[in-house]
Amino acid sequence: MSQGEEKFKILIVDDSPVSRKLVELPLLEKGYEVIIATNGRSGVELFEKHRPDVVITDWMMPDLTGKEICHRIRASSEDPYSYIIVLTGQTSKDNLVEALGLGADDYLTKPFHRGELLARVGVGARIAGLHRQIERKNKLWEGLALTDSLTGLPNRRAIEDWAVTQLSSAARHGFSFWVALADLDHFKQVNDTFGHDAGDAVLKKFGRILKNSIRRGDLCGRLGGEEFLLVLTHTNRENALRVIDRIRMELANTAISFGTCTVGVTASFGLAGFEGSHKASNFNRLRELADTALYSAKRAGRNRIEFTPAPAF
Repeated sequence: MSQGEEKFKILIVDDSPVSRKLVELPLLEKGYEVIIATNGRSGVELFEKHRPDVVITDWMMPDLTGKEICHRIRASSEDPYSYIIVLTGQTSKDNLVEALGLGADDYLTKPFHRGELLARVGVGARIAGLHRQIERKNKLWEGLALTDSLTGLPNRRAIEDWAVTQLSSAARHGFSFWVALADLDHFKQVNDTFGHDAGDAVLKKFGRILKNSIRRGDLCGRLGGEEFLLVLTHTNRENALRVIDRIRMELANTAISFGTCTVGVTASFGLAGFEGSHKASNFNRLRELADTALYSAKRAGRNRIEFTPAPAF
């Protein structure tokens, strides 16, 4: 077998010891990892535990039939995809059509040729492998779609998806919810004076400060450009302001190095939100209020925090 094929798991479900051995031995010789179930119920349990690449199941068993096993496997919504091969001593086309209609991918009629078994299992393993590659790529792309590539923080889409759900919970269960917008002061001057590499270094450093300053249950992310957003929950306004002020001071006291140069940067913050019972359900409105507070901080001299209370919605 090739290096990639060595990792494929094959589940054999059959109540006949002789039939199991006829299937198992060629697969072991070929280098597959084989899992054995001696009846239908244990087959379903082992499938749930191991999520094999290929399932080879007998069609007629006393406890669970191949029909029921196919149905249970396909009813499972979990990934990854498993390729199902049905073993049957019946040659009736109606039975074979039924098996395929219930979710089987292929079938073998007993008695089967060793080479045909390996060939069909090889096809199943390749198809299952392709499914896994697609799943990995989809998860990778999903992660990239929700992550800011420069800072590694959640991006606007991820922030909004998470925050909208949290805001709904806050309104329903009566816990506090604070939205803070942060904007780096005079960031254009950093890029114009020192270049975009310096600007990137500043953004990365500020992202790390934000991430290291909040609790695991809170969220920070980059909206774009030099603008960042924080969502803090289950805390009062004074503590929220305290957290943000620590972030503000840490950034102001940090010399950010790139190459042989260093630069100092500050940020302005706007906070909006509520604590306790509240009818708020519009995240965009809270962000607008935080944005209003942010512009007040900019007009008041920068490197400061301003707060806008949230009215009842």
